[in-house]
Amino acid sequence: MAALKEGIKAPDFNLQGSNGKNVALKDFEGKKRIILYFYPRDNTPGCTTEACGFRDSLKAIEKKDAVVLGVSPDGLASHNKFIDKFDLPFILLSDEEKKTCKDYGVWVKKKMYGKEYMGIARTTFIIGKDGKIEKIYKKVKPAGHSEEILDFLKNN
Repeated sequence: MAALKEGIKAPDFNLQGSNGKNVALKDFEGKKRIILYFYPRDNTPGCTTEACGFRDSLKAIEKKDAVVLGVSPDGLASHNKFIDKFDLPFILLSDEEKKTCKDYGVWVKKKMYGKEYMGIARTTFIIGKDGKIEKIYKKVKPAGHSEEILDFLKNN
């Protein structure tokens, strides 16, 4: 699949959400923006930093008529423990099949300690109310990422 670019229609998705419902991109039509962030794993240091940043910035993000959705290959039981442990007030989506991760081009070959493996490239997509990708953040650094998102929302 070709890499996604800003200005094109975001791939649709329909995933199990931590809210107990299936969540699809079309469910959010009418919202100004969707902050769709992909992260490798619940309860890991970087992912916790990123999620807590979104938690702490959520009220300001919502004032900009945006919604935050986190996506990882973890199952709902793991997501719910993560939510409970860190009091996360937004929906986490489970992509155990990795279909949405692949559709968004974030399921990639990675390397650690000389070993190759498949995993999530930490990436955030801002999707406009027209369903098009407005901004892509690749190789996200978890600390300060929510502030980056807020800056974008304030200036666009």
